[in-house]
Amino acid sequence: DFDYEAKNRKQLKGNVYLARVTRVEPSLQAAFIEYGGNRQGFLAFNEIHPDYYRIPVEDREALIEADGADSDDEAEEANNDDVPETLGGEDADEDDILPKHRVKKYKIQEVISRKQIMLVQVAKEERGNKGAALTTYLSLAGRYCVLMPNNNRGGGVSRKITNLVDRKRLKTVVG
Repeated sequence: DFDYEAKNRKQLKGNVYLARVTRVEPSLQAAFIEYGGNRQGFLAFNEIHPDYYRIPVEDREALIEADGADSDDEAEEANNDDVPETLGGEDADEDDILPKHRVKKYKIQEVISRKQIMLVQVAKEERGNKGAALTTYLSLAGRYCVLMPNNNRGGGVSRKITNLVDRKRLKTVVG
């Protein structure tokens, strides 16, 4: 993608809006959102945080827990990249083959309803006759840190802070 900024054109990317769902499209697994722009925004199902799902509380907690476990697994795999991995063979366990998390997979029409209010951020600008692409996973950039309130990893601290003690302290505050 090629993004450019011009003085005579107001930039929407990165802006946060309180928006209302106008239409849920089961065939696209997406929703169209009225956020105050020229056209309606497009919100894909995988860009909707489970906090916005209209489901029983136990299911929501299980979804968030599974999402957190997935991100922990990814972080653990990233840390163990230099360790060789053995797949299959005689020592393969049955639980390695089965999925780790048994959480019900929802469809967008089951969890999002028309006229629902949510906080969204513009991920891609409007282009041509298409509306902006939106996300509910907010990312608020500051001078020395990025706050990501709906993300399990919680954001990060700028590398401009070179003192390791300060960076660790700020990471614990943010995360």
